[in-house]
Amino acid sequence: QVEEELKAAWSQQAGQLREMGRRERLLRSDVQRAGEQLESFKTQVMQVCSPSAAGSTGKSVTEQQVIEKIRQLSDENQQSHEREKSLQKELSSRLAKEKEVSADIEVLKNSLQKLQ
Repeated sequence: QVEEELKAAWSQQAGQLREMGRRERLLRSDVQRAGEQLESFKTQVMQVCSPSAAGSTGKSVTEQQVIEKIRQLSDENQQSHEREKSLQKELSSRLAKEKEVSADIEVLKNSLQKLQ
């Protein structure tokens, strides 16, 4: 009876080990697939950000390269917004001056008409 119990326990342990092995293979496969997807995503990001930098060298793109490129684009975007604000201010100032000059011209016209 002890021998039968040992065989049953051994069989159960062997089944558990097989199941653990199967799960480990699935996890390894999932990790590999996730890594491939990450590489693909990084390459796609770099192709969008800088088409000449990605894909042409044949090297894989590092996370740091992607982060740096995104930072660079963010900085450029911020500078662009600041430049746009500056140009809007300048435009508003010029329009205000133009209105002022137009008003002065009207006053001059009216004065000239009165003098005639």
